[in-house]
Amino acid sequence: MSRRIWTFSPPTRCVIGTVGLPGERTFYLQVSDETAIVSLRIEKQQADLLASRILEILAEVGLPTSTSTASDADAGPLTTPVEEDFSVGAIGLAWDPQSQSVIIEAHDEQAAEAAELGDDDDEAGDTVRVFLSVDQAAAFCARTKSVVAAGRPPCPLCGLVLEPTGHICPRANGYRRR
Repeated sequence: MSRRIWTFSPPTRCVIGTVGLPGERTFYLQVSDETAIVSLRIEKQQADLLASRILEILAEVGLPTSTSTASDADAGPLTTPVEEDFSVGAIGLAWDPQSQSVIIEAHDEQAAEAAELGDDDDEAGDTVRVFLSVDQAAAFCARTKSVVAAGRPPCPLCGLVLEPTGHICPRANGYRRR
């Protein structure tokens, strides 16, 4: 089977969203332009780390990300129906100084080996390549941080998620916290 590479430069939409209730949510990275919509299953931790690293890249190149972009973040739901194209294994990030954009590459976890950033080798797994402007990247990060934080609250002692029935906290010596 031939490798598929989707390139969005620039995308009309690039968001992290979820399907399901807190505790049972499935996270998706959804990217679209006028011709295609791609939905990639992504782990919550991957989404959170992706947003953190993008903010670090913008800070490293000296581009401030103001908190005002949080109000500019896309708050709409995922485009439905959400049809998973693949599950994300490896993610690559880069800064392109010529286009002043953040490049995100998401690679299929089912691939025998992930491609190098920018590599179009036919033997690697499916890839989605997204070029985000600084404003798009900042809005993407604001939405992603909001979506990740919207889940179940963490225990104030151990940081594990609290179930509606409470949880057995290792820091509280096994006592159930409510």
